[in-house]
Amino acid sequence: MINSGWKLAAVAVGMFAAGFAARGTMATDVAYAQGANRVFEMRTYTANPGKFDALKARFRDHTVKLFEKHGMTNIGYWIPADGEKANNTLVYILAYPSREAAKKSWAAFGADPDWQKARTESEKDGPILVGRPESVYLNPADFSAIK
Repeated sequence: MINSGWKLAAVAVGMFAAGFAARGTMATDVAYAQGANRVFEMRTYTANPGKFDALKARFRDHTVKLFEKHGMTNIGYWIPADGEKANNTLVYILAYPSREAAKKSWAAFGADPDWQKARTESEKDGPILVGRPESVYLNPADFSAIK
C-alpha cells in the first residue's frame, strides 16, 4: 500500500513538472501590462433614493459596452458590501493607454448618440445621480500586479 502511494505521488509530481516544461515550449508570453503609460480611473457614483436599480441597469445594458466602443477598458465594478452605501453606491475602474486617451475617450463617449439616448431614457423619471461622480486618476505603483 505504501509503495503504491509513493508511485502515485511520483506520477503526480512528474505530470506537474511535465506541464511546466510543456508550457515553456508551447505557450506564448502572457501580457501582464499594456505599457508604462497606462492610467486608471476610479469613479464613484451615488444614486438618488430609489434610483440605484436604474443606475445599475444603465451600466449593465448600455454604459459598459459604450465604454469599450470608445477605447476605455473596463477593469471592474463594485458595490460596497456594508452600510448605507451598499444601497446607493457604484464604484468602478477604467483603464486607458494615457491621460490624453482618457480625455479623448470621455469626449467621444459624451457625444455618442447611443449614450445620450440611454441617459435620457434612464432619467425620464428624474436624475439618477446625487451630484457629479467622484473621479480619481491612478498610476500603478511599481509593485502593483496590474499595470
